Amino acid sequence: MRTKLRSRITARLGRTYLSRIQKYGIGSSTIRLLPEELLMLLRRDGLDPVDSLAGVRAQAPVSKVSLPFGMDAWVVTGYEESKAVLGSADGFSTDFAHLAMNAGVAPEQSPGGLGFSDPPVHTRLRRILTPEFTMRRLRRLTPRIDAIVEERLDAMEARQGPVDLVQEFALPIPSLTICELLGVPYEDRQDFQRLAMDRFDLFGGTTAPFGAMSESLAYFRDVVKRQREEPGDGLLGMIVKEHGDSVDDEELAGLADGVLTGGFETTASTIALGSLALLQNTDVFDRIRTDDAMTTPFVEEVLRYLSAVQIAFPRFARQDIEIAGVVIPRGDMVLCSLSGANRDASYVMDDGRFDPHRNTSGHLAFGYGIHRCIGAELARMELRSAYPALARRFPGMRLAVPPQDLAFRKLSIVYGIESLPVHLR
Repeated sequence: MRTKLRSRITARLGRTYLSRIQKYGIGSSTIRLLPEELLMLLRRDGLDPVDSLAGVRAQAPVSKVSLPFGMDAWVVTGYEESKAVLGSADGFSTDFAHLAMNAGVAPEQSPGGLGFSDPPVHTRLRRILTPEFTMRRLRRLTPRIDAIVEERLDAMEARQGPVDLVQEFALPIPSLTICELLGVPYEDRQDFQRLAMDRFDLFGGTTAPFGAMSESLAYFRDVVKRQREEPGDGLLGMIVKEHGDSVDDEELAGLADGVLTGGFETTASTIALGSLALLQNTDVFDRIRTDDAMTTPFVEEVLRYLSAVQIAFPRFARQDIEIAGVVIPRGDMVLCSLSGANRDASYVMDDGRFDPHRNTSGHLAFGYGIHRCIGAELARMELRSAYPALARRFPGMRLAVPPQDLAFRKLSIVYGIESLPVHLR
């Protein structure tokens, strides 16, 4: 059961602010202290970014935001400007130590893995993981992904009345796929879902995401211990076989946790939101059902148009650095809006329509640079399998509630829909 909604703030509100929250608790008044320039990065109007995001991007694609207690951050909403930040490993750091130093988070709460590390640590860990995410290695999962999708469709077809596509389709597919990839038991899927989702919704308490990280890492330490004793054919077992003691248990648990975090909630949200986009565009629904050539451009437009991951990992300027004529001082935090960048007219002429015929190559849904999502191709495999199969199995599928009654997440790093009830016939 999800924790009752309570307000939470994101990183870098400072030690003073954090201690005040821990002392007095947090409520709706805490959220109101955050400037709108930050909140707009986490809000949506249905499937679209809020209008204010486009307004800020047009006025200043790199803008300073004053945080409570005299601190500053920078919001980047433009496409080229976001690429400049995300692509500069020399200019910007993602090291977890910055959060520990600037937001009062304990260093031992670091999840490790790729997302919160800089070269050379990042380089070494990515080199270990990369062979497991080549298309040659991933192809072994194709039959299993297709089988998972068909199993979910069979289960849905056997149900009477409306079916919730989030619970019955979008969540199980990446959950089961990650179990296959990592080589961990499917029985643990409920913990997978809870631990992954707890870090992204901004209403669980100030330290809730770090608690979820700690719990997840504890689980994966146990999995790693078992894989050391008897390596399997999954990702963890293969790394143990091929790299042995060159990667320690803590690093391996962090890598597994990163795969869970990056591959579960993000893909589940994209499957659900993309299914809604299908239902709202009947011509596209019919095409993807009958024309295999439409699958890839449809998936790429889903990734660009929906941008389920709304902001990239926070970056911290290593030195004073200029982006689009704006000097970002050393040590300041930078937040890149992926949903804003993917709707920037300098990248693609976005008119608010979902259009799989447009050229969406180069979108930033998976990030950019050395921290680009290593599991991007795995996510694409799941999406390419899920959407056409869903449309073919249930050509008469339609919403079971009025569109205005659909409940979306209100403030979340990974955007999503709470439920998607449909009539299948």
